[in-house]
Amino acid sequence: MKIAFLFLIAALSVGAVDAQRRSSPAKRPNGSQKSSEIGKSAVVLDESLAVLRAKPSLFADSYQRMRVGRRVSILGVAEADGVKFFRVSAPPAKTGWVQADAVFGNFRAGDDIRLAQLIRASTGFEQIELVVQFMAIYPNSSLMPSILLLFGDLLEETAARLSRDAGSRLKRAEMAATAAPMHSYYLNFVGLDRYRKLGIRFLFETESRTFHYNGDSWRQLLLRFSGSPESAEARKRLDSLKEKMSSTAQN
Repeated sequence: MKIAFLFLIAALSVGAVDAQRRSSPAKRPNGSQKSSEIGKSAVVLDESLAVLRAKPSLFADSYQRMRVGRRVSILGVAEADGVKFFRVSAPPAKTGWVQADAVFGNFRAGDDIRLAQLIRASTGFEQIELVVQFMAIYPNSSLMPSILLLFGDLLEETAARLSRDAGSRLKRAEMAATAAPMHSYYLNFVGLDRYRKLGIRFLFETESRTFHYNGDSWRQLLLRFSGSPESAEARKRLDSLKEKMSSTAQN
C-alpha cells in the first residue's frame, strides 16, 4: 500500500500545480460566481465540519451533524466568522446552513484534490467510504489511476484483517454442527456486511481460510488507464491475486 500512497502523493503534487495555474489568485469570488453554486448538488464528506445550523454562523444553533454520504442541494451562499457557508436542503426534512468545506461536488474546481487529501489523512472504514465517494463524484479526475490503485490496496489490507476476525469469531464446533459448507460461514461473516453495502466484494481461499479483495478496481485501472504508471502495479497485484486463489468463492 505504501507504493499506492506514493503514486497518490505525486498525483496530488501535479494536480495542485495545475489548479494554481487555472486559478486567479488575486480575485475573490464575486456575486455571480457565488450564485453559480446555487442549485448544485453536493455530498457531505467531512463529517467533522458537517454541522447543519439555523444561521450562517459558527455560533448559530445546530440542528444535527450530517453523516458522510448525505446528499444536499445548495440553496444559498453566505460568509461569516471567516468561513463560507452553503444554505442546503438536506432530505428528508431539513434545511439549514453548513460550512462549505464539509461538502464536495463536481461543480467546484479543485474539490477532487481536496478530497484526495482528505482520503490520505483518513484511516479505517471512513477512508474506504471516502474513496468510494471519490470514484462516484470524480470518475474523470486526473487522480483516478492513483485512487483506483490505492482502493485495491486498502481492501486487500482490509481482507487480511477480516480473515483474522473471522478466524477468531467463527467457532469450528458450531460450524461442524450443521451440514452447511465451511466457506459459506465465512462468506456470510457479519464483518463483510458494511463492505457489501458499498458494492465491495471479497474472495475466499478455502485452504488458507483467508479473504482477498476481488481486484475490481485494479481491473478498472487496466481497462481505463492502461498507459499509466499505476497500471503496471495493478497488473502485478492481479497476478499475485491469481496465485493466491485456489478457489473463487465470492461474498
